[in-house]
Amino acid sequence: MSIETKEAADPKDKSETLVGARLRMRRLARRLTLQDLAEKSGLSVGLLSQIERGMTTPSLRSLRQISTALEMPVGWLFEPAPHPSEELIVRAANRRRMDLGPGAMVKELMSPDTVLDIQIIRIIIQPGGTSGEKAYNNLIGAKCGTVVSGQLGLEVSGKKYLLDAGDSFAFRAENMHRFWCSGDVPVELIWVVTPALY
Repeated sequence: MSIETKEAADPKDKSETLVGARLRMRRLARRLTLQDLAEKSGLSVGLLSQIERGMTTPSLRSLRQISTALEMPVGWLFEPAPHPSEELIVRAANRRRMDLGPGAMVKELMSPDTVLDIQIIRIIIQPGGTSGEKAYNNLIGAKCGTVVSGQLGLEVSGKKYLLDAGDSFAFRAENMHRFWCSGDVPVELIWVVTPALY
């Protein structure tokens, strides 16, 4: 497979380095090796390594393939970098968003990219929206959260729960689970995962 790329004029160009660094952070957050990412994206390990190090400018097609494999919007790669004095802060207006489609859910990342051990996510689920009909799990870590408004349906290890505003939960990430909006108003919740997923 031939993917168009061009050599970066200056390997230390800030935009190249920023995109590569963000891709590497996402890969690490997803607990993927370069080989894993190569298999998921259809790109070579060598090309991925050069992109992460800012040595090669990826084509838009390559970026789409990588972003799909990392389960992230391409737009995340081009958002302004935080000011160095605010590396640990995420301002409300600067949260990264994942819109999973009309009638589904929106996820906003509330914690900075610099910490991979934990992640805070604000989730809005529209009526009828769900994480999926089938339960899923993650290999390591834990998940917890609290319902801000609306009513959340939560299934963990085959047992179903209904949570109202103010209710909270916690479970091991390896437990099979799924969640959904229960009722006719959107549910808002704060979801915390360890380690980071996105």
